[in-house]
Amino acid sequence: MTDPAIGQCLCGDVTFSISGAFEAFFLCHCSRCRKDTGSAHSANLFFSTARITWLSGEANVRSFRLSGSRHAKCFCTRCGSALPFEDADDGMVVVPAGSLDGLIGMKPNAHICFADRADWDDDLAALEKIDGLPG
Repeated sequence: MTDPAIGQCLCGDVTFSISGAFEAFFLCHCSRCRKDTGSAHSANLFFSTARITWLSGEANVRSFRLSGSRHAKCFCTRCGSALPFEDADDGMVVVPAGSLDGLIGMKPNAHICFADRADWDDDLAALEKIDGLPG
């Protein structure tokens, strides 16, 4: 990964940079992360020694924290893409891996909350692989 890491939302209105080294990369299968992403898991990078610099579109950035939990999400108000956020409780910066534009340079450390995974999320590596859209 380059330093700083550069990323953006899907529509390109929000761009950002992150400096520093990522400390962990987790794939979280908890029900909150599945609902948050609409997928089998979230894929987030974590670090405690960096800050987010919004390069453009900061006015389009919103955050949501699920009451009674540590679950939070930052997103673009125009396209809904997940964006990085700083957790005010512990100072940890959380970066959705898919929001970055370059190579990450590390593989996930672990699947977390794996026992909570969706019933259809088993042996997905065995599925047919199609380059591009089906059909």
